[in-house]
Amino acid sequence: MDSGKIKALATGARVQLMDGVRASLERVLAPDSRETINEPGRVRELRDEAKDKEALIERVAYTWFNRLCALRLMDSRGYTPVPVVTPRIGESMPAILADARRGIFCADFPLKPADKQRVMDLLSGNSESVNPLGEAYVALLLSACDYYAKPIPGLFGSDIRSTNAMRLLAPTSLLADNSVLQRIVQGMDDENCKEVEVIGWLYQFYIAERHDDIFRSFSDNKKAGPAEIAPATQLFTHNWIVQYMVDNSLGRLWMLNYPDSTLVDQMEYYVATDESTIESDFARVDSPEDITFCDPACGSGHILVYAFDLLYEMYIEEGYRPSEIPSLILQNNLTGFEIDDRAAELASFSLAIKAREIDDEYFNHPTHPSITVFHTVTFEGNELVEAGLLTANSKLIDTLAHLNEIGSLYAPNPADAVLIENGAQNLRSQQGLFAANVLENIEIAARYVKELSSRYDVVVANPPYMGLRSIDPYMSQWLSDAYPEGSTDLYSAFILREEI
Repeated sequence: MDSGKIKALATGARVQLMDGVRASLERVLAPDSRETINEPGRVRELRDEAKDKEALIERVAYTWFNRLCALRLMDSRGYTPVPVVTPRIGESMPAILADARRGIFCADFPLKPADKQRVMDLLSGNSESVNPLGEAYVALLLSACDYYAKPIPGLFGSDIRSTNAMRLLAPTSLLADNSVLQRIVQGMDDENCKEVEVIGWLYQFYIAERHDDIFRSFSDNKKAGPAEIAPATQLFTHNWIVQYMVDNSLGRLWMLNYPDSTLVDQMEYYVATDESTIESDFARVDSPEDITFCDPACGSGHILVYAFDLLYEMYIEEGYRPSEIPSLILQNNLTGFEIDDRAAELASFSLAIKAREIDDEYFNHPTHPSITVFHTVTFEGNELVEAGLLTANSKLIDTLAHLNEIGSLYAPNPADAVLIENGAQNLRSQQGLFAANVLENIEIAARYVKELSSRYDVVVANPPYMGLRSIDPYMSQWLSDAYPEGSTDLYSAFILREEI
């Protein structure tokens, strides 16, 4: 993979896309905009989200970048029924748009009748628009995103409010010369698209400017909070490091259980162990379906992707049919944890692409990867008054309210799960919308606690690195309390966490 080419593509893309989204926001929120007149409800929702304008712009720009890169990779591999972002040879506009101009619409990417008519009117000049070609293309692009929301919901699906923002704020300048889309198509050439890891590298280069801004702010004595920790610590792990770690953990577990396995010949960085020193205390597995593997800070999924490859070879060695293996791996073997939504989306996408490489029908019957993003779980006022003893556990309630910082460093004790479950049972007996809303939050907390209490046969991570002096006061104190011996840096806390 040509990382220099990928870096050149991603550098500046964040600012360019944010400018495009910002322009769309200003246009849509104008009192006389077509959207304000025809879709007042959706615009009101968007106006409410735009109270934190820059956060909204950055989130939407992030998501569009990820989606465009993902679609380009799928175009290159022939996974899309018609190229969505890529022109055919000898043409200048994306194939899906070129076809629409000829009156051909992809049956797999259905448009609502009104949207299809709008596209046809825009392309025929029968509808007023400042940028008819760009507007028509966005409608077609959104139809493709809607299609992939089912097999790849992390990247192409979202809640109603986010979907609304993505539609209204889609940048309409994607067809311009030197646009982000044009740069993606040129930079992600077919050679670079052969490796799914290109998505992770793109993400790191995309957020590099934000990463540098955060570290410059430390010189002004600013601290990293929930919005800064993820972009400041997201670093894509090089192939040889990933292979070394996974070969000598997951690979070693397999070789301990199956010493005659030929898998050893495929693990480039496996370090053979002298038989006299082979450990006797290791997890016993009867089949590859038994193995559980976790990356507690999975980022864009590089470690999980290589673990997928190794697990696949284990299944093949045991005689499984290739087409059934991807779903078994995603269902039984792999788990990832994250605090960064965008990185987690890419991890899920990368694993879906690994599955699609093997199973041509994967998009028609997907098994979604197990990637959990930890968000805050908050309770206000007297919401927990009917939840029993949970109400009095301020430490647990406070931890749940900061999970977007703490993430998988939170190691629940058995009492936490009992308090939360008892609280849920108490609230289930209550009536009314108030109790239902609180119960929904408690059930989310219960799911987080269950996942973080699970034990795994193999845990592999390249943890985030950030010193105590750079972290905000809350997280700094929490680390000191939870991991006193490893509180000087996030990475050392993660090492201790894996030993729990």
